[in-house]
Amino acid sequence: MDDLEKLNGTDRSGASGGSDGESGQVEKKDAFPKIMHLPGMFREWFLDYASYVVLERAVPHLNDGLKPVQRRILHAMKGLDDGRFNKVANIIGYTMQYHPHGDTSIGDALVQLGQKELLIDTQGNWGNILTGDSSAAPRYIEARLSKFAHEVVFNPKTTKWKLSYDGRNREPVTLPVKFPLLLAQGVEGIAVGMASKILPHNFNELLDASISHLKGKNFELFPDFPTGGLADFSRYNDGLRGGQVRIRAKISKLDRKTLVITEIPFGRTTSAVIDSILKANEKGKIKIRKIDDNTAENVEILIHLAPGISPDRTIDALYAFTDCEISLSPNACVIENDKPRFLGVSEMLAISTDRTLELLKQELEIRLEELTEEWHLSSLEKIFIENRIYLSIEGCETWESVIETIDRELDPFKKLLKREVTREDIIVLTEIKIKRISKYDSKKADERIKVIEQEMEETVNHLKNLVPFTINYFKQIKKKYGKGKERKTEIRSFDNIEASKVVVANQKLYVNRAEGFVGTGLKKEEYVCDCSDIDDIIVFLRNGTYVVRKVEEKMFIGKDIIHVSVFKKNDKRTVYNIVYRDGMKGPVMMKRTVITGLTRDREYNITQGKKDSRILYFSSNPNGEAEVIKVFLKPKPRLKKLLIETDFGELAIRGRNSRGNILTRHGVHKIVLKEKGVSTLGGRKIWFDEDIRRLNADGHGKFLGEFNDDDRILVVTSDGQFRMTNFDLSNHFEDNLLFVEKFRYDKVYSVVYYDGNTKYYYVKRFAFDYVENLTSFIGGHPDSKLVRITEVEYPRLELKFGGRNKNRDSEIIEVADFIGVKSYKARGKRLSRYEVSLISELDPIINPDEKTDYQEEEASSADEKRIEDTQMKLDI
Repeated sequence: MDDLEKLNGTDRSGASGGSDGESGQVEKKDAFPKIMHLPGMFREWFLDYASYVVLERAVPHLNDGLKPVQRRILHAMKGLDDGRFNKVANIIGYTMQYHPHGDTSIGDALVQLGQKELLIDTQGNWGNILTGDSSAAPRYIEARLSKFAHEVVFNPKTTKWKLSYDGRNREPVTLPVKFPLLLAQGVEGIAVGMASKILPHNFNELLDASISHLKGKNFELFPDFPTGGLADFSRYNDGLRGGQVRIRAKISKLDRKTLVITEIPFGRTTSAVIDSILKANEKGKIKIRKIDDNTAENVEILIHLAPGISPDRTIDALYAFTDCEISLSPNACVIENDKPRFLGVSEMLAISTDRTLELLKQELEIRLEELTEEWHLSSLEKIFIENRIYLSIEGCETWESVIETIDRELDPFKKLLKREVTREDIIVLTEIKIKRISKYDSKKADERIKVIEQEMEETVNHLKNLVPFTINYFKQIKKKYGKGKERKTEIRSFDNIEASKVVVANQKLYVNRAEGFVGTGLKKEEYVCDCSDIDDIIVFLRNGTYVVRKVEEKMFIGKDIIHVSVFKKNDKRTVYNIVYRDGMKGPVMMKRTVITGLTRDREYNITQGKKDSRILYFSSNPNGEAEVIKVFLKPKPRLKKLLIETDFGELAIRGRNSRGNILTRHGVHKIVLKEKGVSTLGGRKIWFDEDIRRLNADGHGKFLGEFNDDDRILVVTSDGQFRMTNFDLSNHFEDNLLFVEKFRYDKVYSVVYYDGNTKYYYVKRFAFDYVENLTSFIGGHPDSKLVRITEVEYPRLELKFGGRNKNRDSEIIEVADFIGVKSYKARGKRLSRYEVSLISELDPIINPDEKTDYQEEEASSADEKRIEDTQMKLDI
């Protein structure tokens, strides 16, 4: 009978397979396995799978900050460790006895651990996180545990163990990590219906925060990325869901035609950044000539700009349109008590610090038990040998009698011991060799017991003062391993870059005024201006209607277009001068207005909206100019004056819905321009926001003054360099900025600096010249350094001496009498030939009679505060 017939319960002849001999077949439900419905399988098996992925693969554990594969790798490396490097292929193979997945997942996790340069020392080509280059094959690279890992991660005495997946070995449930490892390394994992993304933090800042937590002080943590860059953590939200971190590449101007990227955003490679820049160039968002990638150990991407392109605007455009700026959304999820939990990084650090304290307590308690046991056995041995108790067992014939005799002989001394004498203790005494007894040195034994007692006393003291002991532990970790782990990512506040203000004008705008069409595709029509494909344009019609629309290839606005231009939102300096007829028979009105914000695609009317209203004269003035016009009236009886001249400068600038002033109630024949006007807005008020290091016209930060077209800004850096720049709001400033202010050609500064060439301190007085490129005013020697700079008219300096001249009296110098005003290129005058230890500035003694009117006007409390802020103290 074949298998099919057996399953059906019949043979080939159709005989019944039943036991009662009756004909028929066995019911299928008895012969085949029970049918399971798909919904039930999905509910049971998928939930099991999802739980497994969350707990055993993707999400790190709160206790040690490691995923299971990372923990098994470290445990395997500890088992292989002999101080030498091991082939990664060997480590992978050894780890597979603990990890039930393939060698690829182990190898990838091991490489990621090695690239973080914290727990693993590496040898060979381990790839490059900057360029994205992968590591060499496992057989070619080697690894071993770092000294930091040995000290912080492992301790079998405080480790909880479990059996491996196949029951042949044991592995740690979690490792006893005495450091906030999870926050130091960061982690990213995607499970079923859940993800974890914890950003890496600075090694030293974590230790400082742990110490602050133990002292009961508040602390704040922000990420620090191995790729460096600039970051805005204003919306970090303590690493919880809903937070956001903005990261920018570090871009500086090599010269007016070249930008250089020296640091890139975390999670991006140089190749990805370059590709995004090339795509933005292809789309016309930026204009560059070429890119050179010179990245090796450090990032260096050179961006060569096209002729006539502003480097400052290009930097903003790179942030707006490329991967030079990215946003990351943290999601701090960890495993605690076999369940996922969402915690902020501050709470994680507090839990990690408390766990470190508990682990140190366990280690101290274990050590105290070991010392107590060592003291007990050493004391017992001393009693056994010095009192010759071993001689009393010569007559014993049985093992039990030996044990009983030694125990009886020890009775007088048991009160000197810290615990009872057990059978195991006596057995240890019987195993002492005769050679050791014969060479026993009682003095050395006493010294050894005394050392043990001292260590026991020290351990007990640590247990009584556990918090100070833990604080000292963190301080020692920082002292031993903190060097070279300074913060790489600079914390900044970013401004919001409007893409429309920095995008390159990559299109040309055309108009057909009569037919009412506007667009970039009307190449045979009237050219208007250059624009970008993301710009908005504003269009005015003769009937007073105006609308803001997004640039398109071709769009119909309305017939009889009188003005088209690129619309700049919140532009308060572009003033529209308008003359219009209010209805068919209404008066002729004139007005000046600004349009700062409109709803796109919604129609507005610059007149009062009456039927048959008509614009008779229109001009757009980007800097608020006000012209003079001639108005020719239509002749009519008893109208003697047919020509009116009027100046728009006499009108106030009002809102776009204002009616305006009556120009005439008579009919107008035509209006012509008589004389172009000048701006009525005055200089542009400029402020400098020190938090984001950008200029603005919105009143944020320090007020620099009112600027006209030919005015410039003076930029001074802390390394003794200066330059001039215009007041374009897109300007970028140096990282080591000392101060910026409105440039005045006759303003005199007094400077104290250390000359690296002569090794002496000098003082000089000068007025800055107009220079566009960064230029040193302290000589340019690499060892020269700026000590202080002041604009006080009569500064006074106090010199204190050190070294061989430390007993010399302090010297006061009146700078204005000491040296005259010279060029910034002059070396100046040496302050002293003696060794100077400190230079401080004293309050000036001002002679009111010698003060000029100009200086009296410029002296203000704001200036005094700025002077005070820019003083630099000498620290030798």
